[in-house]
Parts: sequence; structure tokens; C-alpha cells
Amino acid sequence: MHRFEELKIWQKAMDITEGVYKMSSSFPKEEKYGLTSQIRRCAVSIPSNIAEGAGRNTKGEFKQFLGIANGSSY
Repeated sequence: MHRFEELKIWQKAMDITEGVYKMSSSFPKEEKYGLTSQIRRCAVSIPSNIAEGAGRNTKGEFKQFLGIANGSSY
């Protein structure tokens, strides 16, 4: 099991998430439940999947969650 807080990729993903929240706060109010919500959920998904994968039992499972996190970045 990895300590996800120490992983540089998780730290960078958290930086991206914070940036997305700041940037999207200036989106038009009519996008609150559309684009703003979707882009924020995608951003949060990246560090969340890294953290969840770090708690799994095998390296293969961890790699699988890293793949999911990578997909969320697109």
C-alpha cells in the first residue's frame, strides 16, 4: 500500500484540482450545473482515483486506478 499523500502525482493532481476550481468559479452562473459541474468532477476524480488505487492490495490494482485517473484527465 502506498502513502498517496507522498506521491508527487497525487500532489500535482491536487494542484490541478485547486486550479480548476479557481478557474471555473469565473464561469457564467448558467453553467453552474453544466460545464462547471462536469469539469470540477473530472478534476476531483484524478486525485481520488490515485488515492483509492494506493489503498488497493496489489500493484496491478494500483496501475488500474492510475489508468482511470489518466482517463479523467482527458
